[in-house]
Amino acid sequence: MNTPLPYSAEILRWLRRNGYDHCSPRAALIDMDGTLYDSMVNHTAAWHRLITETGIHCTREEFYLYEGRTGADTINELFKRGKGREATEQEKRDLYQLKTVYFRELPPVHPMPGALEMVTTLQGLGLKRVIVTGSGQSSLIDRIPEDFPGLFSTDLRITSRDVANGKPSPEPYLKAMEMAGVKPWQSIVIENAPLGVEAGARSGAFTIGITTGPIPAEEMWNAGADIVFPSMPEFARCAAQLILSLTKIAIS
Repeated sequence: MNTPLPYSAEILRWLRRNGYDHCSPRAALIDMDGTLYDSMVNHTAAWHRLITETGIHCTREEFYLYEGRTGADTINELFKRGKGREATEQEKRDLYQLKTVYFRELPPVHPMPGALEMVTTLQGLGLKRVIVTGSGQSSLIDRIPEDFPGLFSTDLRITSRDVANGKPSPEPYLKAMEMAGVKPWQSIVIENAPLGVEAGARSGAFTIGITTGPIPAEEMWNAGADIVFPSMPEFARCAAQLILSLTKIAIS
């Protein structure tokens, strides 16, 4: 009896759900905050300070669940909840700029442990790497060439400035696929938050959830993750085998 390849059940479930007969991984579409960078502690602190100052009640923890939304969308949703109206375009711009200032005042963030190893592995397997982030903060985006030297092209990134609808809409990932010249069955999505996982799943890509913060794995599964890893170092260790299995498993 042949021993099933690792992750066979997860891969077959994804193939059947999307009506694919095979996968040919060519591109990895990778979130930034909480995935490449251990930055969510600072983001949640900056958001909590900003929104509290507007007079809207909020908790710091809730901002982990908003991760992936564009800044403008986050502000608008909180205005609808706290003020009973939508934020004006000027309010969105001004408040997001202030949030960026608050973020920069905090201690510098560092790459997520295991992220460099993960991206290096994907490069070695020949996958294009595309950054797909709901952020528009250049302070972190501009650090990528320094922190991940030679691993990302500046021509392969989707930010909040490139989409009309942020996560959980699949638009950011569909645009990333178009940019990379790939189809959903040729793509994997790497995410750490439910809204991003939902966006990846809705795009049709094989979607990997990684618990790098306080959000429990159950939330990733509920959002549509095809597989969930307990940490970035663990995913980095298993990434090559997962990609190999994706290339070999097919529905006959």
